[in-house]
Amino acid sequence: MGDPRRFDVAILGAGAAGLMAAIAAGRRGRSVLLLDHAEEPGAKIVISGGGRCNFTNRDCKPDRFQSQNPHFARSALARYTSADFLALVEKHKIVWHEKTLGQLFCDGSARQIVAMLLAECEAAGVTLRTGQRITDISRPDRFRLMTDEGAVEADSLIVATGGLSIPKMGATGFAYDIARRFDVPIVPTMPALVPFTFGDEQPAMRTLAGVSLEVMARCGGASFREAMLFTHRGLSGPSMLQVSSYWREDQQIHVDLAPGQDLAALFRQRRQTRGKAELQTILGEFMPLRLAQAVTLEQGASGPFGGLNQVTLNAVIERLKDWRLSPTGTEGYAKAEVTGGGIDTKALSSKTMAVTAVPGLFFIGEAVDVTGWLGGYNFQWAWSSGWAAGMAA
Repeated sequence: MGDPRRFDVAILGAGAAGLMAAIAAGRRGRSVLLLDHAEEPGAKIVISGGGRCNFTNRDCKPDRFQSQNPHFARSALARYTSADFLALVEKHKIVWHEKTLGQLFCDGSARQIVAMLLAECEAAGVTLRTGQRITDISRPDRFRLMTDEGAVEADSLIVATGGLSIPKMGATGFAYDIARRFDVPIVPTMPALVPFTFGDEQPAMRTLAGVSLEVMARCGGASFREAMLFTHRGLSGPSMLQVSSYWREDQQIHVDLAPGQDLAALFRQRRQTRGKAELQTILGEFMPLRLAQAVTLEQGASGPFGGLNQVTLNAVIERLKDWRLSPTGTEGYAKAEVTGGGIDTKALSSKTMAVTAVPGLFFIGEAVDVTGWLGGYNFQWAWSSGWAAGMAA
């Protein structure tokens, strides 16, 4: 047995990225200490995907990730792929299924993924210590970590403490504090994959809370055809979470409430066959009736469909095909799936996640300025970046 206070690699954060980095480093024969201030490892994994963990996506292309350097994620994603992680899942006989858009979930509980990772850590000889807080970090020659249970030293330090999203799960800005201590630059952070809020200029929105439909949402050059959900405070659902990562204050969001529908042609056909029907009834053929009623009322388009003039119908078409929205903000880090921004990738090696100016220091996972789409991409970034660092530390 070696000195219990000296390790080759210390990893801060026993979440998805930290666990994977520990497995990779431990398999190489490195002595690895994995530390977390929480009592249980993998807390965010457990609650993810409605408790079933959307653990990866079959289509993890680099263009599905945002960063000031859009090419940064490419190397790590290529070296440890979604197929590699799926092979690990199948090795542990975890039953999974594929949902829409390449999203892979456990059939059972997300706890199976945590158990799998912990089993792999144990097999790799990783020392896991939970419920320990770091009170100081220095680097006289090796990294020296002061914890509330004493000091430990390590040749390499991997920071996997995540971002600011979901503070009730214990999220803090600790990774950024460490970065500042070692003069590592940080891209300003923001909540990402987060619901939007709206002010009083959209009063109808509150009356529609609970209504959901498929839309095409566009913002900042990105577009997503997924579900949208009206909430008491604004808009949520996958399409809104996706565009939130591209939205900046004072930008508009464009929403097509009838994607794939040629409304002008539909209205011409319905005028001939269903001229006596109400417009809201016609709209109710392809959208929730409550929304159809709200749009009809807003546009003053009541009465038999056949009696509505073309100007009114054109206004309805424009409203449905290009609903322009100006959010007042978002639900913030409390409801954000991930944190946008973070450790500036200019300071890191894309192959190893190492800080080029501070030998032995690595940043991985959500702490880094790499934000994936909704649908398993951010877990894959955790696995890939964790693997890259663990293979180098």
